Amino acid sequence: MSDSSAQYIHMVQHLIEECIIFKMSREECMEALSKHANIQPIITSTVWKELEKENKEFFEAYNKTREEKSSILSAESQLEKTRQRIHNMLLDSSSKDSNEK
Repeated sequence: MSDSSAQYIHMVQHLIEECIIFKMSREECMEALSKHANIQPIITSTVWKELEKENKEFFEAYNKTREEKSSILSAESQLEKTRQRIHNMLLDSSSKDSNEK
């Protein structure tokens, strides 16, 4: 591998680490680096997979944390929808009561 290739891979690795700081998935990172750094998604994916091999425990914990966060956000979204339905039902009920009087 030439020095320029090694430097390029090191730069991609650094950018992936930045994505990880922002809790991005591999797919989100691939999209961000493609859009903002003009790095082909296959390159990002390959470097990410190599990092996963070298840091298996870290990525297992990282992925678990991302899944838990996603699950919490989904539950919060469902709760907010339920609150909104209850609010709408109360509004409907109070407007019907007003109209009947």
